[in-house]
Amino acid sequence: MNAAVVTSFAAPPRYTTFADPIAADGEKLVHVTAAGLHPIVKGLASGSHYGSNGELPFVPGVDGVGRLEDGARVYFGISRAPFGTFAEQALAASWMTIPLPDGLDDATAAGIANPAMSSWVALTSRAKFVAGESVLILGATGAAGQLAVQIAKRRGARRVVAAGRNPEALQKLTSFGADSIISLDQTPDALVAAFRAEFDNGIDIVLDYLWGAPAEATLKAIAKKGLKTSSPRVRYIQIGNSAGDPISLSAATLRSSGLELLGSGFGSASLDQILKAVAEFFTLAASQPFDFAIKTAPLSEVETLWNARESDGTRLVFIP
Repeated sequence: MNAAVVTSFAAPPRYTTFADPIAADGEKLVHVTAAGLHPIVKGLASGSHYGSNGELPFVPGVDGVGRLEDGARVYFGISRAPFGTFAEQALAASWMTIPLPDGLDDATAAGIANPAMSSWVALTSRAKFVAGESVLILGATGAAGQLAVQIAKRRGARRVVAAGRNPEALQKLTSFGADSIISLDQTPDALVAAFRAEFDNGIDIVLDYLWGAPAEATLKAIAKKGLKTSSPRVRYIQIGNSAGDPISLSAATLRSSGLELLGSGFGSASLDQILKAVAEFFTLAASQPFDFAIKTAPLSEVETLWNARESDGTRLVFIP
C-alpha cells in the first residue's frame, strides 16, 4: 500500500510503499479516508514524545476516519505499531471504532477529534469541571486552544480567559466565547500582573497547552504573598509543552496556594475516558457545529508539508 513512512527521527516521513496491515483478533482493518497532522503525530515521528518506542520504520498517525470492510464510516484509533493512520489502510482496536454522525464530514472529523479530545478530557475527567466555574486557557490561539474556548463555554463556564500570542486570533476568540484575552507578548512582570488580576477575579481551572515561560508566569500569579489572602483551589491541567520544557517551580507556590497540578493525555487519562469524550463530542459537534478550520492535502505531499506552520489554528488533514 501507499503510506507516509518514518525511516529517521531526524527527517520528515516519505511517501512510499509499506506492507499491508493484516487484522489480528480484536482488530479491524480500516480503509483510511482522512487523518489529521496533530502535534502528537509529529512528536512520535521525531521520537520526542513519551509514547515513542524508538523503533523504525513505521507509519505515523494516531487516529483517522475511514470505512470498515462492511462499509461503515468510523472514526478510529489505537493502531498497532508499525501501522499508523497515514496510509491507505490501517488497523484499529475493535473497541476504538466510533460510528460517525451524518453531520460530520470525513476531513473535519479527522482534524477536529484529537484537539477537541484534549480539552474535553482535561475538563471532564481530570479537572472534574462543573458548570459555573471559570477557566484560563494558555495557548488559546492554536487549533486545540480555540476549540477549548468553545467547549468550556458550551459546557457552562462562567468565565473563559484566553491567553496567546497571535493578536488577530486573540481578538477572534471573543466571538468564540472568551470573556477576556491576555497577550503573552508583554514583559514577564506585566504578564504575571495580568494573570494575577484574573486569579483575584476567580479562576478555578487552567488548561495549559504551552508550559515553558507562560506556565511559570501563571504559577507565579497563583502564588500568594503573605497570609492575608485566602487561597482558593486551582486545578492546573498540563496538556502540551509547545513553549518549552522543563520549568522552574518554587516550593512556596505549592505551600501558599490551593494549586493542584495534574496532567491530561495518554497515560494520565484512561482509554475509556478518551473514548467517551470523543463520542460525546461528536454528538454535540454534529448537531451544533464548532468553528474549526481545516486544510486538506494529498498524502503524497506529506514530506513537503510536514513542517509547515499551523496557521491561525488551521489543522492540516491528509487524504490518502
